[in-house]
Amino acid sequence: MRKTFIALAVATLTACSATVDPELVARDYGSDIKPISGSITYNGQPKSRLTKAPAGSTFEHEFNNSFGNRVVERYQIQPDRSLRIVSRQIFNLPSDG
Repeated sequence: MRKTFIALAVATLTACSATVDPELVARDYGSDIKPISGSITYNGQPKSRLTKAPAGSTFEHEFNNSFGNRVVERYQIQPDRSLRIVSRQIFNLPSDG
């Protein structure tokens, strides 16, 4: 009886951890990515330029998409000071119900 209870508890914890961890369902879409709503470059390049950051440096931008999922984009500063999305990850957050 005790072994059955322990096995059931372990199975339940394993199943719950797999459905709660958003890292398990992250998708990396690679390079040459088109902007989506929420991207810094969605409506074209930003008017203000990053003048102090060196060309080739990268930074991340995080936002929620229209489905409520967390999106993390990595941008690279180009020699002409424009921005290019080099990677995007979408984390499917677990539903509440």
